[in-house]
This record gives sequence, structure tokens and C-alpha cells, in this order.
Amino acid sequence: MNWYVVVDRIARLAGALRTLGLHDKDRVALLAPNSYRYLESCFATLWAGGVIAPANNRHTAAELIEFLRDCTPRILIIDESFHSLLPQLRAAEVVKQIVVMSSAPVSGAHDYEQLLSSHEAIEDHSGSDDELACLFYTGGSTGKAKGVMLSHRNLWANCAGAINVLGMNEDTVQLHCGPLFHVGSGSRIYSCTMAGGTHVILPRFDPVSVLEAISTYRVTVAQFVPTMMNMLLRTPEFSKYDLSSLRHVVYGSAPMPVALLKELMAAWPSVRFVQSYGMTELSPVATSLGPEWHVTEGPRSAKLASVGRPVYGTEIRIVDSADKEVPRGIVGEIVARGPNVMRGYWNQPELTAQTLRGGWLHTGDLGKMDEDGFVYVVDRLKDMIITGGENVYSAEVENALYEHPGVLECAVLGLSDEQWGERVHAIIVPKDGAEPTVEQLLAHCRERIAGYKCPRSIELRSLRLPQTPANKIDKVALRRAIASLGKR
Repeated sequence: MNWYVVVDRIARLAGALRTLGLHDKDRVALLAPNSYRYLESCFATLWAGGVIAPANNRHTAAELIEFLRDCTPRILIIDESFHSLLPQLRAAEVVKQIVVMSSAPVSGAHDYEQLLSSHEAIEDHSGSDDELACLFYTGGSTGKAKGVMLSHRNLWANCAGAINVLGMNEDTVQLHCGPLFHVGSGSRIYSCTMAGGTHVILPRFDPVSVLEAISTYRVTVAQFVPTMMNMLLRTPEFSKYDLSSLRHVVYGSAPMPVALLKELMAAWPSVRFVQSYGMTELSPVATSLGPEWHVTEGPRSAKLASVGRPVYGTEIRIVDSADKEVPRGIVGEIVARGPNVMRGYWNQPELTAQTLRGGWLHTGDLGKMDEDGFVYVVDRLKDMIITGGENVYSAEVENALYEHPGVLECAVLGLSDEQWGERVHAIIVPKDGAEPTVEQLLAHCRERIAGYKCPRSIELRSLRLPQTPANKIDKVALRRAIASLGKR
């Protein structure tokens, strides 16, 4: 679609939103799969002076109602695939106006395309600087969902970093296949647009559809989480498509096993890999490991296990429990400050103050920094296992297991243990045709990590591990399933 057409549609939709009662700083909730209309809705909301509040499209009606009650949107834009939820949402009285992306009229709601055709384009009412732009919700699986407040400055800082690292310009063709309601994927809407590039949008991640899209539309930049990359690599059709247009693959959002990364680098030798580390609260990138460090030989290869150095304008420190900076090489909590740090959590001032104490965003991630300023993430604070008084980082154990040629997926958890307090438990999905035994996997681990870090129990599964909406292995779901079995 021509950019002039896109801008006109955005300005018309913005005019419609203002007519429906949207005022400056009012929220517009979006519940839809990835599409060009999703992109239009994001920009139209900002153009109209509003705040974007993307909804997780895998949530139940009860979860969506909780989300809507928290962000109190003036308008809900919803795709027709979710129309069955409308009676419950209306009964809960959690939204004032509803706009539907539909091929047929829906009673009591406004039709998306009809609104565009019946309204004139309006002048840009967008906010700027530290004014609120987006509410991205995170962390609902471990407690009350947190609405992360990102400003226009936050979005701009992330765009500037992405454009600089990837050399994005008008020749960029960006593939969107991750869920746009997550900032890791959604932020690329803004960086690609700011660079004047082209968007290729898939409704969801599917390995074959991704390969087809790269080949057909000559995609130059794609972004994945490690589980996506693993699935692409194992797809039988992987070698059947012309993927020569692909210049950059960006990965992040979850730990990347070095063994898997080396496989991908061998499979895509012409691709320049970039790792990004961050979180929603950092809009979302804090550090980057560029292509020049993605090598398997020589002095630079030692950095492959890191997440790189801070992006432009961002400061990173590693601190102890008293928020004092620790020496290089010592593990502590990763904290950050810079123009990419969120404004805070929506309607949660105490949590905001705790997370942003001392002027630094406390990530909850454990890591260390080497003498060259490269950051190494060792685990989430909540995922660290304390067994027999020793700290065990699940990511380190998972990395060791992924080096076994028969392991497709793995997750390492801490389970309650009367003797050790917690024991290291591994859940393994073997590769097709592989039949590793528990004894073989344990022997493999003992060759690579200390005995106290090795799993004390291993579960072999034939089915793929559950994933979060962001396509990361869902450890919360695994813990719940294990706890449920334990109660029987």
C-alpha cells in the first residue's frame, strides 16, 4: 500500500476517533491479530492525541475485562475474530465505544472502513517528549498485570537505536511476525516507519509462512525470539526458499543458547545477526551485540555468550542487594537509566518507586559485566535456584543441555526438595529421531558444569513445551502443571 494512502487512512481514522469522543491522553485499546489495520490503528491513535493500549489477544474474556478496567479506554478497536467476546465486554461496561474490523455489520458497533470513508483527515494531534504514548501490559502471569507507561521520547529513543544498529533506510523491508501487542515486536512499527521502510505483516508466526514471506517480499530485516528461530531451523522447507534478501536477523526477549546460535549462523552464513537485550520497561532495548561480534573463532568469539554493550544513550550497572555497583565479573542485578526507561507503571506508584529507585530501572535480571563493558545475563532473579546453599542459574544449565546434539527444547526449574531446599529439575524435548537417555544427559552436564548445578531430576517429553504469547518457553505454565500433579 502506498505511503500517501496509508497516511490519509491514518488521518481519517484519527478524525473518526475524535468524533467518537477521544480526547487528548484518552486510551484506545486494540484487540486484533497483526494486520495493516493494526498498524493504522496504532498511528491513528497517536495522531488523534490518544494513548495506545494493546490487548493480549490470547487472553480470556475475564483477563481482557481486567485489562480494560485497568486502562479505562474510551474506545476499543476489535477484530471480527474476537466478536464472540463482545457480549461479555459490553455486560462488564468496560468500554464506551467499539470499532470493529469486520466484513459484515455488527450491532451496536462502528464499522472500521465505514468510519474511514465517512470522515475527513485531521491535523496531527500527536503528543511529544515525555507525554504518554503507549500502555504495554506485562507480567500478568505472575501477579497483577502491569501497564508499562512508554512516552513519545521512549519510542523515539528505541527507533534511533534500531535505525543506527541495523542501518535502516527506505530500502528496508521489515517482517512483522511476532505479536504486535508486545513491545518487542510492536516497537518495530515505529522504527521501520521512521526510516521510511516497508512493512510486511503476518497475522502470526508460522515457520513456512515466514519463509514464504521472506522469499516473496524480499525481506531484509526479521526479528525472532529463540524458540521461533529453533522452529525455523527444524522446518523441513527451510532450504527450499530463496532467503538471499535477508540482511539482518535480530533476536532477543529470551536467553539464546549458544549452541543454537552457532547452528543458525552456519545455516545463514550471509545474514548479519544482532542480539538485543531489554524488557518492556526499557521500550524495549538496553544492550546490543552487533554482527561484528557474531563470530565463532578468534578473540571476539568470547563475546558471543554476552548480550552486548549498552545502546546509545543508555547506562548499565551491575549492583548488589544494597544497590551498590559490584566489581567487573561479579554477578548482581542489572540496572539501567537513559531515555529508553519507562515513565512508570500505570496506577501503581509504589511499584514504580520501587522499580525506579535511585534513578535506575531495576530489571530483576541477574548478570555480570566484563572489563570491556559487555553484559552477560545469567538468570532472572525469580528463576535462580538455591540448592544446598548454592546459587544455580537456570540459563547456565539450559545452555549446557542445549549443547547435547539430541536436545530440541529444554527448561530448567527449581522444585521444592526436603534435603536441598530446592533441586534442579530439567524438562527436555528431544529432536526428531533422537533418543537421549537421562543417564546420557546427566553425563553430558557433568562434563560441562559443576555437580551441584547438574539436574537432580530430568523429565523427557515428546510434545513441544508451552509458549507464552511472545513465543518464549512458558516456565510459569510448567511450574503450575508440576504443582498440580504434585497435589494429586
